[in-house]
Amino acid sequence: MARQSVAYKKRLDIRGGDALKPVDVETGISTVKSMAAVRSDRTYKNGRKRKGTDQTLQLVMHLGIDPKQADQMLRGAISLPKGIGKSRRVIAFCEGDAAVQAKAAGAIEAGGDELIEKIQKENWFEFDVAVAHPSLMGKVGKLGRVLGPHGLMPTPKAGTVTPDVVTAVREFAAGRIEFRNDAGGNVHVPVGKASFSVADLRANIEAVVAHIGRAKPASAKGQFFKKVCLAGVNTPSVMLNVGS
Repeated sequence: MARQSVAYKKRLDIRGGDALKPVDVETGISTVKSMAAVRSDRTYKNGRKRKGTDQTLQLVMHLGIDPKQADQMLRGAISLPKGIGKSRRVIAFCEGDAAVQAKAAGAIEAGGDELIEKIQKENWFEFDVAVAHPSLMGKVGKLGRVLGPHGLMPTPKAGTVTPDVVTAVREFAAGRIEFRNDAGGNVHVPVGKASFSVADLRANIEAVVAHIGRAKPASAKGQFFKKVCLAGVNTPSVMLNVGS
């Protein structure tokens, strides 16, 4: 068993109770926020205190889907009502005036052939989201082998292939997030920072749950939300009761 730090043990004490018993959303948020507030007492060798971090909180949903079935796979994007507390680096595959407008909307790079060449020849991946105009997908498709493994390939399902590149850039730069299920049928979605208020985190969590619920595949039977957990980057998880 991996060694647990003093701070992690303190967080476990805060969670307490039965870790497998779901709690209501507000109780779960308050518990995770309290755990995230625990700071390590350790210092650097020069005596300087370690700074605490504003942890990102993530919602993990184990869904009643068969990820091996193509018609039950989930993939999409969502803009959370209270944001996620960080901006994202976005590039846009578009040309002409659209490229100029995309940069004005927040894209760190925008263009056609020259941007594709930069990624191919320089192995440049210093971005979080790639948006593309449909007219350029014939060329961008050649990047599938390099962008795909990094989860950066534009796709219509995620809203990153769209005629309205400027709006997409603005939304993703402001924090719109993509999601997709993994091989175990789980979906991971960041829902904000530990410094967010309980009300703001609840609004984001409810928005995610509602959005994923509406995306339930028609072929998925039985209970859809099998297990929903909330955790910080360095905290234990807390199970939430969000219904079925």
